[in-house]
Amino acid sequence: MTLPQMQHREQRVAVFIDVQNMYHSARNLHNARVNFKAIVDEAVAGRKLIRSFAYVVRTKTGEEKAFFDALTKEGIETRIKDLQEFYGGAKKADWDVGMAIDAVRTADIVDTIVIVSGDGDFVPLLDYLKGRGRRVEVVAFGRTTSQRMREQADDFTDIEESPQRFLMRSRKLIEQTRQPRRRAAEKPEISSVES
Repeated sequence: MTLPQMQHREQRVAVFIDVQNMYHSARNLHNARVNFKAIVDEAVAGRKLIRSFAYVVRTKTGEEKAFFDALTKEGIETRIKDLQEFYGGAKKADWDVGMAIDAVRTADIVDTIVIVSGDGDFVPLLDYLKGRGRRVEVVAFGRTTSQRMREQADDFTDIEESPQRFLMRSRKLIEQTRQPRRRAAEKPEISSVES
């Protein structure tokens, strides 16, 4: 395995994964799930992994617990935030500030920070870390990554260039995609004009 320019095996690396960003991009673009172990392996690229964090959201149902456990089993530390529900049904669970603070705190013990997100809100974080002399890399979906993130990163890995390596298709997701089509096919055509 050859390392890209500026990477070397002695670099200490920390990985920060914006799970919501990755989940929604994988689902919307590929109807798939992300293989986070493969993402971390790619991000580390044979260097010294110091810590890896996944920023996740817990719902009232708790159905995501098995997913959280799987991340932990792979050696990825989870940072958990409860989903906030507001009057009127609006929901929010934003990890941007927490992830940025952890990256700033961790920067003192690593040479390279890898941000696994295409969210342009992280551009000021990239600027700050680079200003502190850290190498900053981004791993994300090319089509949903902020252009400024790509430009600011010392290296950008596009997950979509190797979907078979980084994505997993599940029967459940495939079925969910087929069901709306079946329902649409079963609906009788009422009118060809929409109001």
